[in-house]
Amino acid sequence: MMSRDIIKHPLATEKAMRLMESENKLLFVVDNRATKPQIKKALEELFKVKVSSVNTLRSVSGEKRAYVKFAKENPAIDIATSLGLM
Repeated sequence: MMSRDIIKHPLATEKAMRLMESENKLLFVVDNRATKPQIKKALEELFKVKVSSVNTLRSVSGEKRAYVKFAKENPAIDIATSLGLM
């Protein structure tokens, strides 16, 4: 799978905004077959950043979401701004 096939789009919910400010995390909708290492690699390639951790969950609607924590040197707010979320 290519990086752009794994990461579908970012989510800008109230919870996602709080996580971005408090824990340096962003929330993405990802391909249902993507593994955590694939998601981490895809984000590091797409945004040229360092990812600390990836947690995933399946939403009620069946889509897979990834909570991505970025390294301290990569503020999530900068990445969100480059994505047009801010």
